[in-house]
Order: sequence, then structure tokens, then C-alpha cells
Amino acid sequence: MVKLRLQRYGKHKRPFYRLVASDSRKPRDGKFLEILGTYDPLNGETKLEDEKIISWLSKGAQVSNTVRNLLKKNKIEK
Repeated sequence: MVKLRLQRYGKHKRPFYRLVASDSRKPRDGKFLEILGTYDPLNGETKLEDEKIISWLSKGAQVSNTVRNLLKKNKIEK
């Protein structure tokens, strides 16, 4: 199953995340299928590629809880 989830980057206590589509069996920071955006929780900046996200959702991709909250906040729906 494909999941839309966050992949952690950044230094210790300076997190930075990529929103990616990945196989649910792969590790959190492992191999992914496509990068769909970025999220910086320290600055509150979110850059998402709406068309790609909607495309993956229409193909049946599942969404993690945190990503679901980000999508709601940015008004991206199926």
C-alpha cells in the first residue's frame, strides 16, 4: 500500500520534513516513490504540490495522521 507521510531531515533539534509517497513497508527515512512537498515546523512554512497530492489520493494512497492535518490546514482535499 502507498502512504503519504513525512520523511525527517535536518539536524538535531532542527527538524525539517519532506512529504513523500512511499510504500508502507519501507522505513520512515527509506526509499520513496515521489516527493510531494516540504514542511518546516519551526517556521511554520509548508510547500505542497497540490496536483501531485490529489493524483496520489485518487489512486488510493493512504494518508498519515500528521499529513492529514497538514492537508486540512492547506485546504487540499480529494
